[in-house]
Amino acid sequence: MVYDLSGPRMLLGLGIGIALLIFLVLKTKVQAFLALILCTIVVGVVGGMPLANVTMDDGKTLGIVNSVTSGFGGTLGSIGIIIGFGVMMGQIFEVTGAAKRMAYTFLKLFGKGREEEALAITGFVVSIPIFCDSGFVVLSPIAKALSKVTKKSVVALGVSLAAGLVVTHSLVPPTPGPLGVCGLFGIDVGIFILLTLVLSLPMVICCIIYARKFLAKKYYKIVDDNGDIVDAPYQEADKNAALDLDMDGVPGAFESFAPLLFPIILILINTVSSALGMKTGIFEVLIFLGQPIVAVGIGLLVAIFTLGRKLDRATALKEMEKGMASAGIIMLVTGGGGSLGQIIKDSGLGTYMANGIAQTAIPIIILPLIISTAMRFIQGSGTVAMTTAASITAPIIVAAGANPVLGAVACCVGSLFFGYFNDSYFWVVNRTLGVEEAKDQLTIWSVTSTIAWAVGVVEVLVLSIFM
Repeated sequence: MVYDLSGPRMLLGLGIGIALLIFLVLKTKVQAFLALILCTIVVGVVGGMPLANVTMDDGKTLGIVNSVTSGFGGTLGSIGIIIGFGVMMGQIFEVTGAAKRMAYTFLKLFGKGREEEALAITGFVVSIPIFCDSGFVVLSPIAKALSKVTKKSVVALGVSLAAGLVVTHSLVPPTPGPLGVCGLFGIDVGIFILLTLVLSLPMVICCIIYARKFLAKKYYKIVDDNGDIVDAPYQEADKNAALDLDMDGVPGAFESFAPLLFPIILILINTVSSALGMKTGIFEVLIFLGQPIVAVGIGLLVAIFTLGRKLDRATALKEMEKGMASAGIIMLVTGGGGSLGQIIKDSGLGTYMANGIAQTAIPIIILPLIISTAMRFIQGSGTVAMTTAASITAPIIVAAGANPVLGAVACCVGSLFFGYFNDSYFWVVNRTLGVEEAKDQLTIWSVTSTIAWAVGVVEVLVLSIFM
């Protein structure tokens, strides 16, 4: 069966749906998860998608409910289990004192008053081989521990970590998105890694400045003695407290970091082996162990049997279940964002918008940046945004004689633009940091991601002059 959808009508549906979503989360008591699902349905209904599932000639199923369920399941299928493992691991870090050891180690390594830099650089390195969503879930207990010790805002610390994670996740191979862009443009991956590492640093630095100078005071939330994130009257950070911590009974540095290092190393081995085509023999086993779900599960087991050895069985299970309870809302709103992105992809609206932009008279090297930015805003996924932009513009860039490396960078930079309700990372960051009001969520993360995007745009424009 053939079912034609009108691009302009779907665009109208998207506009109405997003307006409804913003109204519901800003002005009513409707919870964000329900608002996301309602918005998704409205986009489909107004846009003219079939109300009942229809089987197309290519065998694919098209329908509003199918898009909602497949988007929800597809998103949680990729990161839901990792979120569950990660929050359990984080709870073990907290109850055993491992997070305290991590905080102390980072403070000693990077020096007093540089907690934001310490977290950002950690995220910068960690997110090269792994997805930023799972990296933030695993590393966020460090930000909370640092907030508890130094009395710095957990929002500023968490955003610094999140920025470091998302920038290299979006620009630096062997993360799957940038690696796919390199393949579409046919460029040398090694050169692209070196270039994007350099370009990523100014983006992260500007995000740290925003977090420290603005978010730290406007959103002063700290972690109290019970481990809860609470609002408090602003006070200057205690620069000496972390170095005067009582570390008696706290696990050692290697023991504390091992549950993080094991999965990171396994995932890195998997990524490199897959990229180089080494998929036989021992590498087949290593690639399996390096799948994010398996690797983080191994990290959780390491945490249970090393850090958790001092806990009795009942306490260990209770603490992990406490962590699982906190993961519920993160999973629901993350899945809801996936549903919204899925219905936009299934309807063909993303491709319709991208093709429309490609037919304009925009300067050739700006074209991938514009398409990637628009795709990012429309459907939320940075990986989808950059790969769609690359697939459309790579032949145009090459045919025009422009530098394909710069075109690839532009695709990746565009994918950072204004992460909001349809972006799973938006929900992971805000909910983990205890930010519930939609206006605050936009100020805290959407603006931060846009700062990274803006710096990247300037870098692309400057490079276009020389390249």
